[in-house]
Amino acid sequence: MNVQPNVMSQRCASRVYMALLADKWSLLIINALGGGPRRNGELVRSVEGISQKMLTQTLRTLEQLHVVLRTDLQTIPPHVSYELTPLGKSLRGEAVSFITWVEKHMPDLSSG
Repeated sequence: MNVQPNVMSQRCASRVYMALLADKWSLLIINALGGGPRRNGELVRSVEGISQKMLTQTLRTLEQLHVVLRTDLQTIPPHVSYELTPLGKSLRGEAVSFITWVEKHMPDLSSG
């Protein structure tokens, strides 16, 4: 018997994935990678306020979830680039929708 994912159930692993992917830094990094491959320094400049430690940690998580692909450019000194996988590209569409919604509704969210 195959159990369907149910994010409302505390026992469902989908909650873990949702928490990792809906994290502020994850969404911003996924959005920043929408324009194509980026190197580490480019991401730090694009995602204002993120520390190098948090960027590295979030990129590793996204790589483990098969959302981001890390490519070693085989240079000296070492350089790597990051890009969205097909799975990551499909998630980016959802992230952009959410980001757009937040920006559009900022006045409504802050009044009250």
